[in-house]
Amino acid sequence: MKTLVLGASANPERYAYKAIGKLKQAGHGVIPLGVKAGTVLGETIETTPQLWEDVDTVTLYVGPARQAPYLDYIKKLSPRRVIFNPGTENPEIEQALAASGIQTERACTLVLLSTNQY
Repeated sequence: MKTLVLGASANPERYAYKAIGKLKQAGHGVIPLGVKAGTVLGETIETTPQLWEDVDTVTLYVGPARQAPYLDYIKKLSPRRVIFNPGTENPEIEQALAASGIQTERACTLVLLSTNQY
């Protein structure tokens, strides 16, 4: 099972970068998806959404104003859950995902990992 990090960044100061590091450290497969190409801790940042298999979780690091174009894509991926990290909360998108049978969670991926709740 893999985690798609939507909003991945090659900037070590960004939370998406830190989340990729913690996910890898915990043994989770990661797929970084971002706007700019680059690498994060040996992982290539994909810039074109693809229908990867075995995506269990999508963790969002994209603000609410930029999420709508990803809604249909996330539905097609059909992950078990989508984590809305602090600052990404979006009731409209959350409702649309829930209506498609996808669990949504308002949480911080870094906190979930550090408290063994991921």
